[in-house]
Amino acid sequence: MAGVSELMGQSVWDCRGVWVGHVVDVRVVKHKGEMRHSVYGLLVSGLRGPVFMGLTRGREGRFGWLSEWLARIVYVGCTFVPWDTVDAYGEGEVFLKATRKELNRV
Repeated sequence: MAGVSELMGQSVWDCRGVWVGHVVDVRVVKHKGEMRHSVYGLLVSGLRGPVFMGLTRGREGRFGWLSEWLARIVYVGCTFVPWDTVDAYGEGEVFLKATRKELNRV
């Protein structure tokens, strides 16, 4: 499983070789009663790139009220990429199993 810091800022490409954008946030889910987390999706932006990485999260990885408000502005127009559509990642790039048009805009 990928680490959050490993994924941040990577370029995302769809299955046809079309550039989707840069990873600006990684969504994780914590397993109840366990110390591990799993990645369930990526937020990808073609406009902002990795400029806002980590801007909207506190030290504990939580959103504060100001950060939550700021995230609504920062992440407008981003694309949500479910983790199960990721085919491969590494070397600064993420490759998807789906086309760009099949992904959901946030």
